[in-house]
Amino acid sequence: MALFIFKRLIQSVFVMIAVAFLAFSLFRFVGDPVSQMTGVETSVADQDRLREELGLNDPIVAQFYRFTSDLLHGEFGYSYRTRQPVASMIATRIPATLELGVVALLISLLVGIPAGVFTALRPKGLTSQTILLTTLVGVSIPTFVIGILLIFLFGVQLGWLPTFGRGGTVQIGGWTSSLFTLDGWRSLLLPALTLGIYQLTLTMRLVRAEMMEVMQSDYIRFATARGIPYRSLYFRHALANTMIPVITIIGLQFGGVIAFSIVTESVFQWPGMGLLFLESIRFVDIPVMGVYLVVIAFFFVLVNLLVDLLYFAIDPRLRVKEDV
Repeated sequence: MALFIFKRLIQSVFVMIAVAFLAFSLFRFVGDPVSQMTGVETSVADQDRLREELGLNDPIVAQFYRFTSDLLHGEFGYSYRTRQPVASMIATRIPATLELGVVALLISLLVGIPAGVFTALRPKGLTSQTILLTTLVGVSIPTFVIGILLIFLFGVQLGWLPTFGRGGTVQIGGWTSSLFTLDGWRSLLLPALTLGIYQLTLTMRLVRAEMMEVMQSDYIRFATARGIPYRSLYFRHALANTMIPVITIIGLQFGGVIAFSIVTESVFQWPGMGLLFLESIRFVDIPVMGVYLVVIAFFFVLVNLLVDLLYFAIDPRLRVKEDV
């Protein structure tokens, strides 16, 4: 177990180094931040002095060393646009993105897993075929189109839910949450549903495929022949073995929800990290863009590490292989 964790940690370190290098390299070519920070009336001498103060004239190796060293010390620098610490800007946006991602993931699991089991047990039923067709349509439509349709239906036509913003929030320690107010939940439902529909379809189809495969296995047939009740057979034996690969996909889905919430946050003007990243691209705010990419990569690495540990804990075959 210790060797398994050590290997995963080493892999995670190399991944983070590679991501830091990519973040540093890619954003060197998105534009000149000095021209965005200054107006047309700023002299060339003043622009050169500002470029020198920001360290943009230093060699690339020195800039990358300073970038990674600051990340390791938790010093993310200052925004070129607002002159505020990037760490505080990211910290104020993380709660909105995480809450959106968690609720979207819960929607996909609470609907996708039961729907996957139902369509696997009744693959030729009319209801199952209707569910499969509906989810196929849902996964084929781009996320921003789904968001616009939901806004038009529930926000414009019916007027039931707000169409932008985060709604009411409460401060719990250093965490700003919208999960403890009715207005916050009303504002959260549409973006969470928009983000969760695609994940819901993936979850349902994966559970369905795994469940149908498990139901054809020999030990399920033997359990059926022994007269084990169908409820215990389906949920205690078949579904339990189905969830082993599903857990891995769920972890990847959560990382993907956090990383790819940019479009949803833009459509609903949700004040999360994705919207901050888009604003940073517009103003060529290189420190914010670089730190955002590193933070998202850290979420992916952390979630994948937890999924690997959980997978190792529930699958005895991995423990036997590791011991060998």
